[in-house]
Amino acid sequence: MTATATRAPARSLAPDLARGVMLLAIACAHAPLFITAVDRGPAAANAAALVLHEVLVGNHARPLFAFLFGYALVQMLDRRTDGGADPAQVRRMLRRRGGWLVAFGAVHTLFVPIDILAVYGAVSVLLVGLLRARRRTLLWTGCALLVPATLSVGLGMWQAMSQGVWTFETGAVPPAPDGLAELAGRMRTWAFSLLFGGVAVAPPMVFGMWAARSRLLDEPGEHRPFLVRAVVATQAVSVAGALPAILVHLGMWADPAPGLLWTAALLQPLTGYFGGMGLAAAIALAAIAAARSDGPLTNALRALGQRSMTFYLFQTAAFLLAFRAYGLGLQDSVGLAGALVVAAAVWLASLFAADLMRRAGRRGPAEVLLRRLAYR
Repeated sequence: MTATATRAPARSLAPDLARGVMLLAIACAHAPLFITAVDRGPAAANAAALVLHEVLVGNHARPLFAFLFGYALVQMLDRRTDGGADPAQVRRMLRRRGGWLVAFGAVHTLFVPIDILAVYGAVSVLLVGLLRARRRTLLWTGCALLVPATLSVGLGMWQAMSQGVWTFETGAVPPAPDGLAELAGRMRTWAFSLLFGGVAVAPPMVFGMWAARSRLLDEPGEHRPFLVRAVVATQAVSVAGALPAILVHLGMWADPAPGLLWTAALLQPLTGYFGGMGLAAAIALAAIAAARSDGPLTNALRALGQRSMTFYLFQTAAFLLAFRAYGLGLQDSVGLAGALVVAAAVWLASLFAADLMRRAGRRGPAEVLLRRLAYR
């Protein structure tokens, strides 16, 4: 029996809603990388945008994405094995799927070196063996992985803050490679970044597996008290952990001692992991009410979440057209606040397009291609 012989049951609402919201966070994380300066425009608007970015986007977007990715791996395994598919074959299919994501990411990085598909694909290949692990094992594994992950991200933040620059590098997205030498250089950098990116996303991916084994997002009504406590605790911790970095970047905490600067650099990513995963819990709680109303916004968000890979790639094309000189040329004319406005506009366009695709009964082309390649 093959892994493709099983027909999947109806999808759960909360994971799809979370993926739809996640794309907004990803857009807000990536849009500032296309601009050349963060301080263009009203200073107050840019300061407010900084606070919003550090508290809700910063190191929250990718943990949320990784958490949902790990959750989806367990869902895919369970859907097929519950229908009688051989677990070993399903795991091979998931590894093949991860390999194709790496290939997709390699192509994507030719246009913008901010790809995340390859990182998640590579890590999923390595972690597929944990899908059947006990929940206690997953929990302790995720906690252990937080140590190298926090150190890896915190080192980059410490370097940025000690040099008096933003924790995200503006102008980090150069034009497409011009010539084979530049292309080879970009691919070497991409391959090197897989290692550090993989270390950074592994913990929330494992925690996503743990949450899926507990069906926290599939059955949010059954876990409502736990989800409420999780949201309150994670968001409080996340805001408190981001505050030192915010004060440094706003110039309100000048010349902190080296030890305090290290503390600020480590606190932001560590608490950001919990903040990102806590956002998934908050969306799960919202899904309880959304399932009862089943309104147009719910349907649109669900449609976007079901086509998250397609519209993640769409964001790249939209940002290139918005910021590059051959498009609107906004890279030299907007600051951080303006970049976040562009990110929100691109996300709203994605939401509208995904809903049109839902009404027309069309799946995302990237999802269709990946499914054909992975499932054979």
